[in-house]
Amino acid sequence: MKETILVVDDEPDIVEIVQYNLEKAGFHVLAADDGSAAIRLARETLPALVILDLMLPGLDGTEVCRILKRDERTQKIPILMLTARGEEMDRVVGLELGADDYVVKPFSPRELVLRVKAILRRARAEVAPSNVLRVGFLTIDVEGHSVAVHGQPVALTATEFKLLVTLLQRRGRVQTRDELLNVVWGYDYFGYGRTVDAHIKRLREKLGEASSVIETVRGVGYRFVR
Repeated sequence: MKETILVVDDEPDIVEIVQYNLEKAGFHVLAADDGSAAIRLARETLPALVILDLMLPGLDGTEVCRILKRDERTQKIPILMLTARGEEMDRVVGLELGADDYVVKPFSPRELVLRVKAILRRARAEVAPSNVLRVGFLTIDVEGHSVAVHGQPVALTATEFKLLVTLLQRRGRVQTRDELLNVVWGYDYFGYGRTVDAHIKRLREKLGEASSVIETVRGVGYRFVR
């Protein structure tokens, strides 16, 4: 069965290009041209991924992202944002709300399809090795794809979980932003370090008291320190 991608953009030309390339790559595509329709379709169809433009009539993309990530039915659906070059702050806000990645307009359709495939691989992946790891009051069940702090479950996206496990498996070694982009996001794309920073920030917020396990090495990257 083909995986369904929901494309949310109010520009028909962009929807047509994205839909053509995704269908050519083997996906089933649904489209919405405003935020309210996007939320309704996401809840009704539970797509494998949402491609979300930030500049939408009515509810903007960041608000759509916020609503989908707060809803138990849709919070685990990966979101890939489409943004204009001048919307850096909106990109940061979107990543902090739970979006998995972003592509800047004008974009390469080929790059967009590669990003979609990379995100879906992360969402489907079973991370090895299969064991339960405890660091202080942080518990990571690698096989079960779950995290708990003081025994209380912490809801992480597939990207956040892989980022945490990657740092843990390389405990004590500094990982640069480019290394994390390559391992976690599945592509080597210089200049997207802000993607890593935003995910680390959100990961720390979710881990709460256990966030100290992730150390910032200024000017270099991040390290798991316990």
